[in-house]
Amino acid sequence: MVDGILSERDGPTGDGRVLRLTIDRPERRNALTWEAVSRLRAELAAAAADDTVRAVVLAGAGGRAFCSGIDLDQMLGDGDRGVIDVKRREFAGLMQDLWSLPVPTVAEVRGFAYAAGMGLALSCDFVYCSSSARFATPEINVGLWPFMITVPLLRCLPMRVVLEMMMTGRVVDANELLQWGAVNNVMPDEDLSSVVRECMDKLCDKAPSAMRLGKKSFYESMDATTSDALDELHARLGVLAETQDAEEGIAAFREKRLPQFGETNWPTK
Repeated sequence: MVDGILSERDGPTGDGRVLRLTIDRPERRNALTWEAVSRLRAELAAAAADDTVRAVVLAGAGGRAFCSGIDLDQMLGDGDRGVIDVKRREFAGLMQDLWSLPVPTVAEVRGFAYAAGMGLALSCDFVYCSSSARFATPEINVGLWPFMITVPLLRCLPMRVVLEMMMTGRVVDANELLQWGAVNNVMPDEDLSSVVRECMDKLCDKAPSAMRLGKKSFYESMDATTSDALDELHARLGVLAETQDAEEGIAAFREKRLPQFGETNWPTK
């Protein structure tokens, strides 16, 4: 494939509710090309507009790497500086797409997650790792700095840990990130896919309207003042309480049965 991205639909009982996106350049440790970044953005935009997609998984092909970053030849480029700058901004847009996507995202990390690959993983809502997973920001070793992934790293890790990684380029294993709360779980490689699938099964069965508005509120609250966040969250509770999903969920609780969610008139505020 030209852009190095494999897109598949899967889900509980094969219902297609999970979009699985695999970076498929194992011979280059799944380094991203600009074409791959654009393809990922297009896939996420399509998922955002598709009510049948309930969750997204990001993975890397081959088992040796999740993603080793942006392909260095493309990152530096040898053409028009303005064109390269626009392409670099595409990766910043990709991280924003993951945060704003109205369904949960899960990074399934095996092997290397370096540079932009680390930023890509930590931009997902959940990060599940095999014991082989390794993270690093090695840009300093080639005279660069991991500018674009500063935000996701600071959202997930303590400031001094981030600065040490950026200044030294040292490699950190998944268990160390687990101790800091930056990843959700670490497990043997052979268990990773099944654990991610179990997570997907649970997420797909939750109320989609609550998931959509709740995720939006969560990330926006991180960047808001306490007062502004509380005002907005109060207003959104009122919006969500009027949805069909909330009505069904409360009815199911009272009737002691499992809810059958399927809200299609999404809240947008």
